[in-house]
Amino acid sequence: MRNFSFVNPTRIIFGQDTIKRLGKEAANDGIKKALLVYGQGSVFRNGVYEQVASALHEAGVGFVELPGVQPNPVLSKVQTGIELAREYQVEAVIAVGGGSVFDSAKIIAAGYHHPGEVWDFFAGAARIKQALPIYGVLTISGTGSEMNNNAVLTREDDQTKWGLGSKYLYPRLSIIDPSVQSTLPAHNTAEGAVDMITHILEVYFDGSTDVEVMREYMEGLIKTVMREAVKVLRDPADYQARAQLAWAGTLAFNGSTTPGTRGGDWATHGMEHSLSAFYPVAHGAGLAVLLPVWMRYVYKNDPGTFHRFAEKIFGITALEGDDLIVAGIDALQAFFISLNIPSRLRDLGVEAADLETMADNAVLKGSLGVLQRLGREDVLNIYRQAW
Repeated sequence: MRNFSFVNPTRIIFGQDTIKRLGKEAANDGIKKALLVYGQGSVFRNGVYEQVASALHEAGVGFVELPGVQPNPVLSKVQTGIELAREYQVEAVIAVGGGSVFDSAKIIAAGYHHPGEVWDFFAGAARIKQALPIYGVLTISGTGSEMNNNAVLTREDDQTKWGLGSKYLYPRLSIIDPSVQSTLPAHNTAEGAVDMITHILEVYFDGSTDVEVMREYMEGLIKTVMREAVKVLRDPADYQARAQLAWAGTLAFNGSTTPGTRGGDWATHGMEHSLSAFYPVAHGAGLAVLLPVWMRYVYKNDPGTFHRFAEKIFGITALEGDDLIVAGIDALQAFFISLNIPSRLRDLGVEAADLETMADNAVLKGSLGVLQRLGREDVLNIYRQAW
């Protein structure tokens, strides 16, 4: 196990009927005016907007609104949010939604004080040195953005989709009421579960050694996500299953899986970011296609961990060697398919003619991965095998 320093400053308020605490918590922190960021309408249909607005009004916290954040959030919307936040001189940014909304809110908070272009942060031309306080109400579990310091954004002009991390991007407070997710379409729940599993496996398969405690922790999370996702898809109103799934999703990407490890591989995420920069593909759907293909491509770099995965997660013991490994990967892909998620890029609408451009885009910052460094040709091979 490697030396590590672990901290996560985000405070979580979890459970039913907890959204009403948002206003008082913000007011106690001295917030008098905030920018309220949300998506394309689901917060009205599920009643969350009304709960948030009432909580803020009752606590005397004024707000201006930035609606319309789309899945796979884009730079232009963030720029609009920064201008709005400056115009009204807000003191905080409140995200109400899923990962796209949280990511947008984070970059708006960071861009508020930045004199240059906010894309400078992603291009490495500037570092985040401060940010407005960030608060959030989670309505879709999957990305873990409610309790991490990461954000992903797409620049529409050239379909560049990059991520970044900063200690200033941790939300100060996130509220998770799993009951508000009961009205989600089934595909949102399924795609969120895939995202959770992939977050865990990006670390699980990063080639780390002597991390037994982390292996067992991650295996427990994976099995929890798989079990509870099936329950929720069978009965969307099952609160206890929703609660288990939501908290597992937060733990999957709040930094708690990485202590003592190499920090994760993240090649699959890099390839998916390029995919969803070119196509309106849900992040979890893209990961469901690419992750099993990546696993087949790299497993010989760490066969012992891939053996363990097949045995611990799927209970496969009758096979040996590569047969055991491949059976484990096949079982994972079969689980994704059982969630009604396509298994091929072509089924997501991806054209074969675009694979080379996507591969070029994926490695703009250099090769991907830790377990095996993937150059442009490797990425293209994986795209082709996934197509």
